[in-house]
Amino acid sequence: MATASGNDASMDDAARAGRIAAAELTSRDVHAVALTWVDNAGVTRVKTVPVHRLAHAAGWGVGMSPVFDVFLVDDSVTTSEHVGGPAGDLRLFPDLDRVTVLAAQPHWAWAPADRRTQDGEPWPCCQRTLARTAAARAAALGLELRMAFEVEWYLATADGGPAATGPAYGMTRVVEVAAYLDDLFQALAAQDVPVEQIHPEYSPGQFEVSVAAADPVLAADRTVLVRQTVRAVSQRHGLRVSFAPVVSAGQVGNGHHLHVSARRDGQALFSGGDRPHGLRPAGEAAMAGLLRRLPALAALASPGVASRLRLEPQRWAAPYRCWGHENREAALRLVTGSPGERDRAANVEVKCCDGAANPYLVVAAVTEIVAASCGHDLRLPAEVPGDPALLPEDRRPERLPETAVAAVAALRADDLLAGLLGPALLEAYCAVRLAEADRFAGATPQEIVEATRWRY
Repeated sequence: MATASGNDASMDDAARAGRIAAAELTSRDVHAVALTWVDNAGVTRVKTVPVHRLAHAAGWGVGMSPVFDVFLVDDSVTTSEHVGGPAGDLRLFPDLDRVTVLAAQPHWAWAPADRRTQDGEPWPCCQRTLARTAAARAAALGLELRMAFEVEWYLATADGGPAATGPAYGMTRVVEVAAYLDDLFQALAAQDVPVEQIHPEYSPGQFEVSVAAADPVLAADRTVLVRQTVRAVSQRHGLRVSFAPVVSAGQVGNGHHLHVSARRDGQALFSGGDRPHGLRPAGEAAMAGLLRRLPALAALASPGVASRLRLEPQRWAAPYRCWGHENREAALRLVTGSPGERDRAANVEVKCCDGAANPYLVVAAVTEIVAASCGHDLRLPAEVPGDPALLPEDRRPERLPETAVAAVAALRADDLLAGLLGPALLEAYCAVRLAEADRFAGATPQEIVEATRWRY
């Protein structure tokens, strides 16, 4: 633990860096900075500071209550063994390396934040710190992980109807909102977010953006920034957006699929090998580890009550615990890429992720599983080459947890992921998810959708 004088020096250094950042922002006509974190319900929360207070925030943090760790999706509050109630205080510290001027919010900048105690120690429930720690452990093993979330959203008119009604994946839908999409491309480019593609998705009014892969923490930061940029651009066009797992009961929902590539000592793990579809032994072990722990991972990746409505068979939501080469109904899809780029493009897609998840928890969990698995000789079971729902019932893979209670039980029973979260975060997270289930007990799918549609 650092001495008081050491802490003071570190705070002074951070404040000096904050003053430099604030001067740069002021020169770009920025007036305020939004400092965000994502809570256990998957909702992005914020404290904002005027730009002249950024140096103080960088050095000494911005006060906030620990109770946010037990907020539910509807802003009601539960409690847990270690966190809950009105007492206590934390400090929110902006990551100055990630400060971004917001192209669609004039005079604003954004920074993801880490949460610490009043004494400057890492807060045990800080999900972003957890992700960074997991990534550092993986790097110490010689692993380089790259990740990217595919962000899907529903674009709506002011009254909630679809803002684009053309066919799924159709050019008509692009024509309907061409100016909006152009502004979105420009805003993301101005914020140095490397977009690979934007396209209409299956459901009415639905779109998806894919961005370039990055280290795990940056991948999570980017998905927060992308979502808020989509929201800001939409609002400027008089439109609304929802990233909720389901926005219309009975229809295909919004995924936030996570793509993961891995290299060890410079060598790609998911291509160039002699295991199935070119996997190397460490790559097969990583996939086998993910498949083994998929029920617990799904408790973090598709965690909400509305997530259960999305995880339906034959909707490309991948509700079955299986893997397959380029199989979009498998929970783990091995993507091998085109000839000539497989050493760079081969990756694994975790398809059960949705917009109710905290992205920092997801990348932390995936990083931890890959790091713990790839050094062992783990083998994959036979792949499922087609739609699991069409297999005879006695050959069908097991479903991912279908209730919040089952998901929480799977998470608690998984020694690796329960250990990763630690007692305080594990108990707070499970308390939120179980309280949410209690809150919506007996609700119809339509009632669940209406209660959560505009919360994400």
